[in-house]
Amino acid sequence: MGYVLRVRLASFFAGAAVASSAGLYILYKDYKLAHHSISDQSNSSEEGRYGHSLLAKAFDYFAAMKRLHDSLDTRVSALEKLKQPETPRQEVEATEELS
Repeated sequence: MGYVLRVRLASFFAGAAVASSAGLYILYKDYKLAHHSISDQSNSSEEGRYGHSLLAKAFDYFAAMKRLHDSLDTRVSALEKLKQPETPRQEVEATEELS
């Protein structure tokens, strides 16, 4: 009985080791692929990794956000102009009590 248990435990640990090494190999290959992809993207840009193209994209993004903010601000102000001034409820209730 002890021999069978020992063989089962040995095969279990051998399978775990093989699965672990296969998983680590796949992770290593995935890491290398991602590293090559990122390095190719940074090398293909003309200005380098932190060059003018990145700065230009940031300025374009902020300009677009400013235009969106201004558009929303004009819409809100137009809606506020359409809003009718409401009489406060306290004044209405006070005048009804006096009558």
